[in-house]
Amino acid sequence: MRELAVVVLAAGQGTRMKSATPKVLHNLAGIPILGHVLATAHALKPTRVLAVLRHEKELIETYVQSHYPNAEVVLQDEVPGTGRAAEQALEALGDFDGEVLILSGDVPLLDVESIEQLLMRHRKQGLTGTLISVELENPNGYGRILRGQGSTFGGEVKGGVAFVAQTQGPLQGIVEQKDADPMQLEIKEVNAGVYVFDAKALGVALAKVGMENSQGEKYLTDVVGLLLKEGKKVEAQTLLDPYLVAGINDRAQLSEIAAELNARIVRAWQLAGVTIQEPASTWIDVTVQLGQDVTVLPGTRLHGLTRVGVGSTIGPDTTLTDVEVGERAKISRTQAESARIFDGASVGPFAYLRPGTELGEDGKIGAFVETKNAKIAKGAKVPHLSYVGDATIGEGANIGAGTIFANYDGVNKHRTEIGPHARTGSGNVFVAPVSIGAGAYTAAGSTIRRNVEPGALALNPVPQKNLAGWVLEQRPGSASAKAASEMTE
Repeated sequence: MRELAVVVLAAGQGTRMKSATPKVLHNLAGIPILGHVLATAHALKPTRVLAVLRHEKELIETYVQSHYPNAEVVLQDEVPGTGRAAEQALEALGDFDGEVLILSGDVPLLDVESIEQLLMRHRKQGLTGTLISVELENPNGYGRILRGQGSTFGGEVKGGVAFVAQTQGPLQGIVEQKDADPMQLEIKEVNAGVYVFDAKALGVALAKVGMENSQGEKYLTDVVGLLLKEGKKVEAQTLLDPYLVAGINDRAQLSEIAAELNARIVRAWQLAGVTIQEPASTWIDVTVQLGQDVTVLPGTRLHGLTRVGVGSTIGPDTTLTDVEVGERAKISRTQAESARIFDGASVGPFAYLRPGTELGEDGKIGAFVETKNAKIAKGAKVPHLSYVGDATIGEGANIGAGTIFANYDGVNKHRTEIGPHARTGSGNVFVAPVSIGAGAYTAAGSTIRRNVEPGALALNPVPQKNLAGWVLEQRPGSASAKAASEMTE
């Protein structure tokens, strides 16, 4: 088997995205479009991976070097066209004498298995060049595949399921849409922009490619015609699933591809033992991991590096980003980011977990609770209507309804420490820094400014004063005064 180099073309301007963000850096299921392509390229275990950049090259290069440091960046010069991009990648490869796989940086769904089948067909038939084609009902915008009469491939490669078993005729060339005549525009078989070439033959052909076309570009597709004229064996293998080679040029296409990819991700998790009640309203990033017997309820979105343990239930109407969830946890109508939820814990409904939140085993964060940088230990509960910021809550402690952890003095943040098995009353305000000892109680309505020793009851009562007749004197004629008058008659 010969060495393999993968070239990823990502030099296009992407003007149809109408965005300050480069097209290939737009997010798709948790990672940039280009990230999907580079991940696939590396999964093939090639000798080298090269990304060809031009427009917005600084931003894209930063991403590539940060996330795929083994990939080499090649900067395309001012000569336009995919042919020039491939030519400069070959120059960077030097005396490489193997196979070159060329992928498009805006075609994110092409999978490793399909590429491996393409390479197997290419090698089995001893071809100089092989490209992928697809049949489209609406081929607008794509280069058309030109074929002669008869069949050139009569049998299926063993194990191959991604491609049709037999082509419709020998490949004669490719014509770009802007250069096609009316009859050629009727052709529905199109070029998908994925190629395998012998490196040396590709280099020789590219040196002969000119720019005499409607766009004034150096077309990579012209290599196919040149190789065929020289008697080289080049074939187009027709892929059965057009979505695998669907490109993204604008935000409408990005949305369509995102929906298709999400449907495939959801189905894969269902087949792996995850219950997803309503696939149409469930979104799961490709980076998410789910345990067996997880249940995902409608309206749930799982993003980033979220991990969900065996038997947990997530949703409905829940968004988790970079959240680690243990086993048997229940999270309902919650938004959480960069949080950890341990085994058997429950969250929600209507909770907001901000970064740094940790909820211990069998703990509870209840309805209308917001937490931030809070460590809530095993069995501890914050049941409802509270803000817990910069706090540590000990094992088995219970926080009363309507409690506020006042963590900010206007300049700095401070922490509150709640000891194990402490019980705090409703409507408390803890003015940090303050510590509540193990087993201590605080009375309802208290503002706690000083430390409370273990086992103590903290309260700061203010004598209640009732001014009889105040409403009748100060609000005469009001509905309140009328009601009060009727009760005192």
